[in-house]
Amino acid sequence: MNSENILKELNFKATRSSGAGGQHVNKTSSKIELSFDLENTLSLSDSEKELLKTKLSSKLTKENVLILFCEETRSQHRNKEISIKRFLELLKTNLIRPKKRQKTKPSKGALKRRVETKKRTSIKKALRKKPNFD
Repeated sequence: MNSENILKELNFKATRSSGAGGQHVNKTSSKIELSFDLENTLSLSDSEKELLKTKLSSKLTKENVLILFCEETRSQHRNKEISIKRFLELLKTNLIRPKKRQKTKPSKGALKRRVETKKRTSIKKALRKKPNFD
């Protein structure tokens, strides 16, 4: 993953932020909408694209476009920085492939201990019963 090339492919759109802000809120566009076309990117390999499509399926549109919003601060530039940081972190965490699980057997000692404890509990419970005088 080459983050410099990916940053060149990002599209930004500034819109008016919601919420309180007084008279100034109706004039400034501080909310940032970051969009990244996962289908047509040249910065990711095909295997990376497929991995991201599966892991980010709930965050992608029908056209496989990832859209992130940021309206935390009143500054458009700061919101842009925050959205880029979130986007790169999202890609890094979702491009990690999980390690394959190695099958292991329990050791002979563990099997022996398990059987011994089962025997002890069965004896303990058998002693709780009323004696049978036949």
